[in-house]
Amino acid sequence: MPSFKIDLSTAVVFVATAPTPKLVSKQTGERAMDRETGAGLSTVGLLISDEGEGNLYQVTVPETGLPENLAPGMPVSVIGLKARDWENTFNGQTRHGISFRAVAVTPMGA
Repeated sequence: MPSFKIDLSTAVVFVATAPTPKLVSKQTGERAMDRETGAGLSTVGLLISDEGEGNLYQVTVPETGLPENLAPGMPVSVIGLKARDWENTFNGQTRHGISFRAVAVTPMGA
């Protein structure tokens, strides 16, 4: 499925929740890996505020694009943010949504 670039040039972005490892399966604890680089994937909650509206997004980022010191409330810069729609069927139930992925999240001024 195609992905779409998200322009954050006028937005203010803060860490809402610290990065946590993204899992393929909660039962086995298997971590999701980037198919291209083999890097482990993490999910970080970002509060993105633009044009008077703020929204919370869960963004997947490779561990190579996350510094260790990210903490809630920290202003950050997001590199290469893209959105992609998804749909899957499990046990006869179809679910769909939008996933967000970034190349890196870095503290402002870094």
